[in-house]
Amino acid sequence: MKSKIILEDIKIYAYHGVLPEEAIIGNHYVVNLEVHADLKKASQSDDLNDTINYAEINDIIHQEMNVRSELLEHVIGRIINKIENQFPQITFIKIKLSKTIPPMSGEMKGVSLEFEKEIN
Repeated sequence: MKSKIILEDIKIYAYHGVLPEEAIIGNHYVVNLEVHADLKKASQSDDLNDTINYAEINDIIHQEMNVRSELLEHVIGRIINKIENQFPQITFIKIKLSKTIPPMSGEMKGVSLEFEKEIN
């Protein structure tokens, strides 16, 4: 059975970016994450030990967003690595990280990076 856990529009204020003022002023970010795993056992047992605790995934996202990085790619890489190590039953992970007010000219909703990883 293919199962997905999706965390949608997690809003976090953080201090990522290459520009010095980004380390001081910070920015609003939105994180979306999807993981795949076989959760059939949990669907039958009603036991938290048989599933992936998405509250723990949320904690990982918040912890890694609190570690300042210049590149959003680095933040995403850390989140993926930590989730993959903590939840070996995950077979696929997709994360989208959006900076809502990037320091660039022009009006826009934001800038996003999205990584996907198949895990064997």
